[in-house]
Amino acid sequence: MAQQEENAVEETVEEVIDSTAEVMQIDVDKVEHYVQLLGEMSITFGSRLLLAIIVWIIGSWIIKRVVGLLDAAMTRKKVEVTLHNFLVSIFNITFKAVLVIIFASMIGVETASLIAMLGAAGLAIGLALQGSLANFAGGILILFFRPFKAGDVIEAQGFVGTVQEIQIFNTIMLTLDNQRVIIPNGLLSNGCVKNLFAESTRRVDMTFGISYGDDIRKAKAVLQEVMDADSRVLKTPGADIFVSAHADSSINFVVRPWVNSDDYWPVFFDTHEAVKLAFDEAGITIPFPQRDVHLIQQNA
Repeated sequence: MAQQEENAVEETVEEVIDSTAEVMQIDVDKVEHYVQLLGEMSITFGSRLLLAIIVWIIGSWIIKRVVGLLDAAMTRKKVEVTLHNFLVSIFNITFKAVLVIIFASMIGVETASLIAMLGAAGLAIGLALQGSLANFAGGILILFFRPFKAGDVIEAQGFVGTVQEIQIFNTIMLTLDNQRVIIPNGLLSNGCVKNLFAESTRRVDMTFGISYGDDIRKAKAVLQEVMDADSRVLKTPGADIFVSAHADSSINFVVRPWVNSDDYWPVFFDTHEAVKLAFDEAGITIPFPQRDVHLIQQNA
């Protein structure tokens, strides 16, 4: 009986040992499989990662060179400083964003959904900021095409003044009576802007009147003498002086000298003073509006 029990125990132990060996063999096979799979994945991913790193290094170098060339080209073209810095930043960020997407795609990251999400977000932001984007686009157009620049005197949106600064979204202008006006660039890029001193020379248009009893030939000669005496008046083209109208109370002369743009207002104001003094010396009358009143007396 004891011998039978001992044999049964030995058989049980042998079965347990055999089962344990089988389990261990299965686990070893799984470990070997996973190790082999991990090795293959490491080789594949490692080669992708290595290639992506190489592309990143080369791409970064190319971006640096391209941005540098663009920077140098805009410096040679004397692009407005604000636009210059903005474009350099935009190009740099755009190129690097493309490089990041390429890098992520090479290491196996799904980029299609990311690009779609960024596109949808950009569309939503664009719709929400339509006014600001219009001013932004207007600022880019103004800075690029330069219809006016800082320091120019312009007339726009009902204001006349000197441009102090052109920003991306707004243009800051100082009016002639020293008031600061901020005008959105969208209005300036889509509206009419008069650049008063863009050209090197300007014509000064003035009108002077004499009475009907004065000699128009003498008055014309006096006006010509005033023009000839002012060294700021350009000789070529010469000043135009002619009778422009038979008005209610006066014979009107139009005087149109050409001057350098910087001399426009000094010549305008000085000429009005000089003409009055010259007419007084020549005995020419500058009339003022008047009416003849006739009183009719009726018998009661």
